[in-house]
Amino acid sequence: ASDVYKRQDYDYMARFNHMSTNVTQIADYEKIIFEAQAPDGTAISHDIYRRGSGAPVVLLQELPGIGQETLSLADELVSAGYQVVMPHLFGPLGKTSIGGNLIRVMCLRKEFRLMSRDRSSPIADWIRLLCRQVRDQSGSKGVGVIGMCLTGNFAIQLIGDDSVLAAVASQPAMPFFNQGALHMSPADVDRSRNALESKGPMRILRFEGDPLCTKEKSDCIHRTFNNDGIQRVQEITLPGKGHSVLTLDFVDEAGHPTRGALDNVIQYFDRKLKIFA
Repeated sequence: ASDVYKRQDYDYMARFNHMSTNVTQIADYEKIIFEAQAPDGTAISHDIYRRGSGAPVVLLQELPGIGQETLSLADELVSAGYQVVMPHLFGPLGKTSIGGNLIRVMCLRKEFRLMSRDRSSPIADWIRLLCRQVRDQSGSKGVGVIGMCLTGNFAIQLIGDDSVLAAVASQPAMPFFNQGALHMSPADVDRSRNALESKGPMRILRFEGDPLCTKEKSDCIHRTFNNDGIQRVQEITLPGKGHSVLTLDFVDEAGHPTRGALDNVIQYFDRKLKIFA
């Protein structure tokens, strides 16, 4: 996975230095600790960073971490009238650490099961409990969720819970080495299928030539959720061989496909969340 990120065709440090002067930094977020026990008995505790007001959106970090691009995405959501809730799952804050974070995630074996097919990670159950707490504390009918890359499948899983009204899976890649499978148990698949029939189709974002979230993964998702004439998943496919639609490969220019994808996400959240705010 790290090799794919390294092949990004831009001067990352120059972009980082430019962005860091225009992005709200993590020190300006409210920090709390959320601790809960997953159904398998695993006790999990992580810091939660929160900013903004309005309907809540739980933003799940991808492998590079909560870097400037993820903070910029959070700024977009706050500007659109949302409260952003970001669990800090691994890695340094404010910058990316791709290789180091991959090692960190592999060490969090009680929380992440990166290679498992037809089986969910305990951290997804912990995030479900977080979504329920955010909903209850905010007094909202439910929350939105964005998952990216290794957390993309979590968004698909979480839409099956009553606390989640809208979900976006951007480049869902797990399990990395089995693109024809999902990182979800059969029971979770059934819950999400049933929920999407009443909640309407969730969003899947991916680049057409993404080597980590491939056409095989896309076909697997459609085969799992859209196989009976009911559209439970709406996929937005962007041209090119990028990977991180909303962060590292995002280009904030009118008419750019990534800008269009983010605008679609915000419009989707507006329809599903703001009516209840």
